[in-house]
Amino acid sequence: MNASVQPLRIFIVEDHPDTLECLCMYLEQLGHRVASATSVQAALSALVDTPCDLLLSDIGLPDGNGWDLLQYLTPAPAFTVAMSGFGVNADPSRSREAGFRYHLIKPFHPEELDTILAEVQASRTGG
Repeated sequence: MNASVQPLRIFIVEDHPDTLECLCMYLEQLGHRVASATSVQAALSALVDTPCDLLLSDIGLPDGNGWDLLQYLTPAPAFTVAMSGFGVNADPSRSREAGFRYHLIKPFHPEELDTILAEVQASRTGG
């Protein structure tokens, strides 16, 4: 990460252990601060005390879904990304309707996430 770029605070909601570990490792290697939860309820509890610049949430969670999670968050983070491994055609539009800014189909390429990270960084610096 460029020394002049501030690390982002990123919160990940993902119940698949390998996916969560890979995302956390990738984002931490880029210099970001990462917190996570594996369910809707755990995310809601953690996000009360853990403000974030970017929320990445899986759609399918053990106690609900990412769409519902976003509805419970008031206010929701400005940058939100839904992630889905199902690849259902209606998912991206449903994610937008729920308030997510982006929808990524897993597995996605790191470059897709990098583009979103760059946009979040630019919004923080007014760029």
